[in-house]
Amino acid sequence: MSRVIGVPREIKDLEGRVSVQPDGAAELVHHGHEVLVERGAGRNAGFSDGEYEGAGARMTDGPDEVFERAGLIVKVKEPVPSEYDRFREGQELFTYLHLAADKGLTEFLVERRIDAIAYETVEMPDGSLPLLTPMSEVAGRMATQAAAHCLESPSGGAGLLLGGVPGTPAAKVTIIGGGIVGTEAAKIAVGMRAIVRVLDINPKRLAYLSDIFEGRVDLVIPNRARTASYVAESDVVVGAVLVHGAKAPKLVSREMVASMRDGSVVVDVAIDQGGCIETSRPTTHSEPTYVEEGVVHYCVANIPGAVARTSTLALTSVTLPYLLKIADRGVEGAARSDEALAKGLSTLRGSLVSEPVAEAHGLPHEDYRKVLG
Repeated sequence: MSRVIGVPREIKDLEGRVSVQPDGAAELVHHGHEVLVERGAGRNAGFSDGEYEGAGARMTDGPDEVFERAGLIVKVKEPVPSEYDRFREGQELFTYLHLAADKGLTEFLVERRIDAIAYETVEMPDGSLPLLTPMSEVAGRMATQAAAHCLESPSGGAGLLLGGVPGTPAAKVTIIGGGIVGTEAAKIAVGMRAIVRVLDINPKRLAYLSDIFEGRVDLVIPNRARTASYVAESDVVVGAVLVHGAKAPKLVSREMVASMRDGSVVVDVAIDQGGCIETSRPTTHSEPTYVEEGVVHYCVANIPGAVARTSTLALTSVTLPYLLKIADRGVEGAARSDEALAKGLSTLRGSLVSEPVAEAHGLPHEDYRKVLG
C-alpha cells in the first residue's frame, strides 16, 4: 500500500541527526510511498534539501504539514513535549523512545493511541539489538573522548592527560558494563594509553574481552565492595550498563562518587535509560557537564548527535530495511511478519505492550502477541 512518510527536523538540543537520508528517501519513493521532509532536516548531517528533492521527496516549510499528512512519522530521538500536540490519534511512530525513563511520554503515546516501535528494543533471535548497536558504538567511543576533554583543567577536571607521558602515570579508567558501549569505550581508552578496567557480571563476555584486548585491560566480575573500591581510585568512570528496554539500575552510589578525587570524571552513557550512576541527571550538548561531589559529570542524553553525519550514516543504514517493511505493511503488518519488529513494539492500539516499561512506571500492559491477535 502507498503511504505518506514524514521526516521532521529533530529539535532536541544540538541534535543534528536525521532519520532518513536522501538515498533512503529514494528507496521509499521507489516502493511507491510519498516522503515529506521538513526543510533543513538533514542540513547538520550534511544533506541538502536539494538532495532530498533529487531523490523524489517533497520538502515542507515546517513541521505542520509533515505531521498533518504523514501516517508514519520517522524520527531519531523521542518526541519532546512541544511536539506532542502535532501527533494525530492513530499515527505510527518509528524512532528511539527510551520509555522506561519517561513516564510522561509513555502515557502520551498510549492516550493518543500512537502505534510505536522503538529502535532500541528491536531484537534479533540471538538477543542482539541491530538498531541500537551502531549508536552504542558511537556513544562508547565518544564517551572516552568526552572524558579525556573533561579531565582537562579548563573543563573543570583534574588536569590529567588520559594516557600520561613517559615518567608520569596514565589516568585510571573504570568502565561499568562490558557490552558494546563499554567495549568501544575501552578500545579508545586503551588506544589513548590509559589504565583500563572493565566490570561485567557475565563471565563469557569477560572471556571474549580477554581475547580481543589480549591482556591490556583488567577484567573484573564486580560486587558492590569491588565496585566501590575501583570507583574510589578511578580518574574516570564510564557507566555503560544496558538492560533491554528497562530502566538502568543504579550501580554507582553517591557515596562512591564522593570517594573519587576532586576533578575526576564520570560519563553516564546509560542516562537515556535513567542512568546507572546515582548522581547523574540528563545534560545537553549546549551544557554538557556539571559538578557533583567534586566530580565532573558528563551525561548528555544524545551523545551521537554531536557527530551527526557519522551517526546518521550508521543509523539509517540499519533502520532502512525495517522502515521499508513498516512503510509497506504498517506497524501491525510489519510486526506480524517480523518477530524482531514485534519485540520492538512499545504501544499499540492504545495499549502499552512493553513489559519492562510498564514495570518501570507501574502501569498496566498487554502482551503484544495478544494485541496483534
